[in-house]
Amino acid sequence: MCGICGFTGELEQREDVIRKMTEVITHRGPDSDGVYMDDYIAMGFRRLSIIDLENGDQPIYNEDGNLVLTYNGEIYNYQELKKELEGLGHKFSTSSDSEVLLHAFEEWNEDMFEHLRGMFAFAIYNKETKAVFLARDFFGIKPLHFSIIGDDLCYASEIKSILEHPNFTKRFNDKALDAYLSFQYVPQPMTFFKDIECLLPGHFMWFRDGVVETQRYFEPKFRPDLEMTEDEAVDQIEKVFEDSIKAHKIADVEVGCFLSSGVDSSYVASYFEGQKTFTVGFDFGEKYNEITWAQSLSEKIGVEHHAKLISSEEFWAAVPKVQYHMDQPLADPSCIALYFVTKLASEHVKVVLSGEGADELFGGYTCYNDPRVFKWYQKLVPYFLRRGIGWVCKKLPDVKGRDYLIRAIHPLEKRYIGNAYMYDEKQKKALLKNPEIASDPARMCRRMYTRARRYDDETKMQYLDINMWMVGDILLKADRMSMANSLELRVPFLDKEVFKVASSLPTPLRVNKYNTKYAMRKAAARHLPEEVAEKPKLGFPVPTRVWLRDEHYYHVVKDMFTSPTAEKFFNTELLLQYLDEHFDEKEDNSRKIWTIYVFLVWYQIYFGAVAPEDLAPAERSAPIEPVEEAQAEDQADAEGEELPEEEVNAGGTKVFNPVKGDDLPDELPLPEQKEKREEDDIEPVPAYEEIYSSSDNPTSHRVKLEAESKPISFTDDIDPEDFFASLKDKLRENIEDE
Repeated sequence: MCGICGFTGELEQREDVIRKMTEVITHRGPDSDGVYMDDYIAMGFRRLSIIDLENGDQPIYNEDGNLVLTYNGEIYNYQELKKELEGLGHKFSTSSDSEVLLHAFEEWNEDMFEHLRGMFAFAIYNKETKAVFLARDFFGIKPLHFSIIGDDLCYASEIKSILEHPNFTKRFNDKALDAYLSFQYVPQPMTFFKDIECLLPGHFMWFRDGVVETQRYFEPKFRPDLEMTEDEAVDQIEKVFEDSIKAHKIADVEVGCFLSSGVDSSYVASYFEGQKTFTVGFDFGEKYNEITWAQSLSEKIGVEHHAKLISSEEFWAAVPKVQYHMDQPLADPSCIALYFVTKLASEHVKVVLSGEGADELFGGYTCYNDPRVFKWYQKLVPYFLRRGIGWVCKKLPDVKGRDYLIRAIHPLEKRYIGNAYMYDEKQKKALLKNPEIASDPARMCRRMYTRARRYDDETKMQYLDINMWMVGDILLKADRMSMANSLELRVPFLDKEVFKVASSLPTPLRVNKYNTKYAMRKAAARHLPEEVAEKPKLGFPVPTRVWLRDEHYYHVVKDMFTSPTAEKFFNTELLLQYLDEHFDEKEDNSRKIWTIYVFLVWYQIYFGAVAPEDLAPAERSAPIEPVEEAQAEDQADAEGEELPEEEVNAGGTKVFNPVKGDDLPDELPLPEQKEKREEDDIEPVPAYEEIYSSSDNPTSHRVKLEAESKPISFTDDIDPEDFFASLKDKLRENIEDE
């Protein structure tokens, strides 16, 4: 894992500039650095040595020295590709995957991606044509940013590197603030810096003669095999995932694994017998601490387990440092927990495997159940009546079932913008000093829904999350937090071969009334205890809700909410109202409060020139008492089970005999395919760059993809009696509570 950067054009003291750009991302590659310069381009590189430790330094060149490569990532099938390329006449001077990537470009040019399996972001420069080729991997695991400065290109793994370019003018992008307030992250390619964009996942870019041309080479499309049986699905998942784990463990250094109580990381860890796993938690009761679960599982599967309990003071002190490394504000509090678990792992290994991507590919979020549950309610209750019921529910206190009826008012395209929905347009207009920038967040999702219009609602949600939430939140924090601690993080679920299987599953084998990630859990149950394979999703719970009702942290946030920075952007009276309502336990405003607090911390670092260490809050005089019954909080609002009460012990090495999960529900019958229906007229969608661009004058030319040639339709298996019985119970509970 590494960091890359570079720029074209004439510039005084060019070597000093490229050195500064590489030094600011030293954390991405502390082992070595490298620079290539000629009269047109300067290319910088930082290396974290994983493969071919002795000879894998960059920049790297082809046989005649005409092509120059700097690259961040891993190509997992590089050994097979090397043999193939040698057979085609290519000569190699190293055993690194970097050189394989360069020769693959030399041989296949833009068609190289169909041969690659891995994660990557790279730059290739042709000395003869002066053309620069940039590319990013299929799912956006590795980052790549760029800016057009005058007639020249500047690019880097992290935004902070571009900020070192002397001709770049740093300007705040208020469009990004509008989007961030709704999503808790900034949808790519937009950034908080005008004139800096992200190269999107599955895209490559040419920079030639001052012109940028961007094209998509991969799109995660779902093509379900409606004839697939449950047993066939489970067999295919098990086979392809075992192959992916094997590929992702290739390294010349030790590889470890993250481990929580959930099925995703547990499934990965089940292939790590005799190796190391890592977990962190908080001392706020069982729902905020998965260490005991992880410790118990580690003993069963025979791994050496390492764990850390994060104190309140450690967490809050790390917020500024984390936001500095993020480059842009991210209001997902689990990114701070992720910072600590990567720091823990980096003390023992150089590479870890993690479970990111399983929920998006296999249908794991509990909200993916909404379409199945809402369908009959929306069909039988007219829209005007649903709106009336929703209006009444909004006036009720936060009681069980209220949010269910509110969410069921609108069709999917109007209600779902992803896993985190913070502020709607009306709330943003009331909150912002400049309400003119507030917009409907659903508008930013329209292009995705248009491309997914032939899918059923569950698959539309997955498609949206793969292209927005996963890239803007899940993978962003995974890359930044691991790289902040010079640790390579690999994600075996986000493998194109795994996706081929996941995308072929019929909807009932992804999400049904029995469980989410249904078929994947069945595959995991062949390797894990049943209670782990079937455990409801908990996420990475962080006790922000509890902290914000503690007087010490209430005042920490209040000071920030009354700062000049807060006055510049927000109506601070409303901010304090949110804070007081939460502190007095009238409303749970914790996520809205955290979203604003994180933005203000980030802004003071990047636009207020305040050092991260100067923003860390003072320590409290006494520790907070653990809250045993605090409700778990995570980005998906998933409910978790009570955890065992065993104390945390040292790592175990017992060998575990897999449980087959015989008590799981019998094989599900798959419904017949629906008849093809005519598509409704679709409202024209604004050009992608008009919505997302961070530049006032976008120069990128985006090549449009051809539309799907065939519609895709699905069915589900909801039981109407179960649904209405559940709805009746929810309504009765609300009436009794009132």
